Amino acid sequence: MKYLLLFIFVCLTTMKADQEIGGIKIPGSIKVADQQLMLNGAGTREKFWMDMYVGALFVKAKTQNASEIIAANEMMVMELTIVSGLITSQKMSDAVDEGFIKSTNNSLSALQARINQFKQIFKDEIKKGDKYIFQYEPSKGLSIIRNGKLSAIIPGLDFKKALFGIWLCDNPADKDLKSQLLGK
Repeated sequence: MKYLLLFIFVCLTTMKADQEIGGIKIPGSIKVADQQLMLNGAGTREKFWMDMYVGALFVKAKTQNASEIIAANEMMVMELTIVSGLITSQKMSDAVDEGFIKSTNNSLSALQARINQFKQIFKDEIKKGDKYIFQYEPSKGLSIIRNGKLSAIIPGLDFKKALFGIWLCDNPADKDLKSQLLGK
């Protein structure tokens, strides 16, 4: 009996149930390229007290160490779902520029061409409900999927570090969202 209770306790404490944040359903885990990724954390990006998007971070092993996640050369996924009609292509592009500057401590020269390529995914009108998936695979690079359609593949661990740093660096886009992505 005590082994059954221990088994149930372990299962309940290690499983991450699906969540709903800002009306967006977030699964507790996803399968990507035959690898199971766990939800590390999810939350809402706010600006001026308004929800802009819901972000969800999926990793191989949960951690609250932002530096480990940024540096990891392993499969991981960041999903963004737009929940505000106030986000425009220009505002998103400007936010991305600011995020990369903060994430890299303004060391953009080696990344600038790839940042420009990345920003192209925001050139089309952004609508409430749009979903962006940033899927990093070490052998492939960063696949960018918008509303289920592959938009680009950008190579390089250095680019992945800079992109994930937007949310997880010491000076992130939103400190509350960083905390939520880290499961705190």
